[in-house]
This record gives sequence, C-alpha cells and structure tokens, in this order.
Amino acid sequence: MQRAARASIWTVALCLATVYVVWGTTYFAIKVAIQGLPTFFLVGTRFLVAGSVLLAAQLLRRPRMPQLTEWRNAALLGVLFLVLGNGFIAVAEHHISSGATVALGSVIPLATALWSGVFGHWPRRVEWMAIALGALGAAVMLLGRDLQASPLGALTVLLGVTSWSFGIVLSPRLRVPPGALGFGAEMLCAGVIGLALSALLGEHWSLPRTPQVWGAWVYLVVFGSLVGFSAFRFLVERVSATLASTYAYVNPPVALLVGWALGSESFSPSLFVGLPLVLSGVALHAWAHARSSAPRVPAPDASAAAVPGNAVSAP
Repeated sequence: MQRAARASIWTVALCLATVYVVWGTTYFAIKVAIQGLPTFFLVGTRFLVAGSVLLAAQLLRRPRMPQLTEWRNAALLGVLFLVLGNGFIAVAEHHISSGATVALGSVIPLATALWSGVFGHWPRRVEWMAIALGALGAAVMLLGRDLQASPLGALTVLLGVTSWSFGIVLSPRLRVPPGALGFGAEMLCAGVIGLALSALLGEHWSLPRTPQVWGAWVYLVVFGSLVGFSAFRFLVERVSATLASTYAYVNPPVALLVGWALGSESFSPSLFVGLPLVLSGVALHAWAHARSSAPRVPAPDASAAAVPGNAVSAP
C-alpha cells in the first residue's frame, strides 16, 4: 500500500501508542470537564483552541492557506469526528460512566465495516460473523445495569459511534489540506461549529471554576486534541482504516482502569462479559480483513525456474 509505505514504522507505532493510551484516558477527563462546563461549549472551546494553535504553527512553517473546497471538507469531517462523534460521547457521559461509554464505543471498527459496505465494499462471510459477534457483545452490555439504567445514554453513544465511523470511511475520499494543516483546519471548523451549536442550544457560557475542571479542559486540549486527534488523523491518512481503528482494543481497558482508580466507578458483570465478545469480534474482523488484503504469491514459473541463475521472487 503506497500511503503506508511513506510513513516510518516508528512514527506509525508512536501514533498508535498515543491513540491507544491517551484516548483511553480522555473519557474520564471528559467526565470531569462536563461537571463544570456545558457539553458543546466544552467541545467548541476545546477544538477552537487546539485547532487555532495547530493551524497557526503550520502556517508559520509553510504559509499555505487551505482552499475553499478543502475548508468545506475539513468542516464536514470536523462535524462528523468532533462535533457529533466526540460531542455525543460527552452528552452520554452525563448519564453513564466513562468506562461503560468507551466499552460500548468499542464497536467502532465493526460500524466502520458496515459503512464501507455502503460505499461498495461489503463485508465477507467471516467479517459478517465478526460483526454479529460484536453485536452480541454490545447487546449483552446493553442488558447490564451500566447501560440499562440510561437507554438515552446508550443511544447517544451509538449515535456518536455512527458519526465517527462514517467519518473514518469518508475521510480518504475527501480532499483536505495535507498533514497537520488539515488536522488543524478540521479542529478549528469543529470548534466554531461546536460553539454555534452551543449558542443555539442556549448553553450558559462560563469559565471553569475548579482546578479539576481546568485541568481536565487543558488535558483535553493538549493531549486529547493536539496530540491524540492529530495522531489518529495521521494514521487514517497513512495506514488502513482497520489498523487506525485498532485503538478500540486498548481504549476500553485503559478507560475502565482510569475510571475505577480515579473516579471510583463500578461496573456490572455484563460489561465484563460483553466487552470481550465485542473485542473478539473486532479481532476476528481485523484478521479476516488482513487475510483478504494480503497479496497472493504466484506459483513459480516452471520454465523460468529451470533456467540456471534465474531466481523467481514474489512481487
């Protein structure tokens, strides 16, 4: 794959590690931040600041403003990933724990596979089995007290999953500014739209009043947005959507551990039954996708092999 070849294996590994660990901690940070900030005001200010910083840094290095079409596409992806995808997660955490939120959100790779089908790449039989296994795991989690106590919270997570996974499939098909310039444009657009939505919803705008909320907001700006989202978008541009979505394996245990250790969150047994089923479905889908995408090595040409010194190698 051409785009994967351009990315250093160490850069890809570092971005994966960042998304794996940092994003697992942001669910609890969101939980803390929404205790003192309105939901979409948090979304808007977080990405407005992060996007402005990243875009300004890129323009200082290489003065090249995005074109109008690129701004439009960046705004669309910003809405899908950040205003709706991230925003719905923040809304859900008003009703359910951060651990339950990320556990249900682990179906993102399977939702991405279904969106790929809408664009003409329907899952194969084994991949359908993986999706069914993931759906069973999600159903088990939905039956537990963590999510059954708030059907609205569970539905909101699924809406966020739907928007985020659609963005993953759509992003390679849209022309956006290259690299960090594009990431900054997406976050800046999402920040402006998030604040507009906050105003339309009549949210009361106010600055954080406690050190905990300030700390959570700063953490989300620096690590969740500038570092984490940039690493994720780098992966989406450089590697396969399947590999980019593997953060769904690691984020749930990280978020569960952080929620338990820092937030004293407790979880019902159904979460620990359903989550392994979902992650097994994600693993099965990744294996099936990798197997179907692997290049086939042609059988050696007998006539060529018979000629001394003529080596037959795989392409």
